[in-house]
Amino acid sequence: MIRLKSASDIEHLRVSGGKLGEVLRQIGEMVSPGVTTRELDHAAEIRIRELGAKPAFLHYSGYPATLCVSINEQVIHGIPGHRVLNSGDVVSLDLGLIYEGYYADSAITVACGPVAPRDKELIETTRRSLYAGIDAVHVGARLGDIGHAVQQVAEAQGMSVVRDYVGHGVGKELHEDPEVPNYGRAGTGITLKEGLVIAIEPMVNAGSSAVRVLNDDWTVVTVDGQKSAHFEHTIAVTAQGPVILTQL
Repeated sequence: MIRLKSASDIEHLRVSGGKLGEVLRQIGEMVSPGVTTRELDHAAEIRIRELGAKPAFLHYSGYPATLCVSINEQVIHGIPGHRVLNSGDVVSLDLGLIYEGYYADSAITVACGPVAPRDKELIETTRRSLYAGIDAVHVGARLGDIGHAVQQVAEAQGMSVVRDYVGHGVGKELHEDPEVPNYGRAGTGITLKEGLVIAIEPMVNAGSSAVRVLNDDWTVVTVDGQKSAHFEHTIAVTAQGPVILTQL
């Protein structure tokens, strides 16, 4: 069931999203050689709680951390631990929080020190694909317009979008209907209505779109071992166009 949000709901989600954007920006700035993924996770949890919010991912379906840190060939759901970041790593940070009962969900990918030109292109392409998807959002548009826009940007650079994992609705639950694929045909799918709030989150691989899950039952990696990047914003559909609720 798709739950359209009232103006009041969207304002609450904007507040939650603003807090999340602040935390995610801080954690992104911490990414540097020698930092451990656990340090990033610890800092994220502390700051979320300082802002009067709660981590959305911690213990969600058994997930053991506040932050997802996915490095290089890891696509999503990388579990923080003792791993040390190295110069040249491509680091994806996915984070969610709950404030006064409203969820926000966002992700960024950052370079750890200097990275190879193709890795820089991967990060920038994924970021651009997110904003292409956002630009496709307006009242009366179709869900397939979003995925089509994302897919066009990624594939134009010889990259591929992950098809096994998709975006989703957001509100008083972390994952609501509808699912929001990062691929599709323009003019297909449900019609976007005012009050719909969705997380658009392209996961783009430098090589094949094929992925698999590691033995920890969480970490998703590319099958071919090539690198991946991930960007995400929580978006409200309004009469004035798309509103990014998780601005960094």
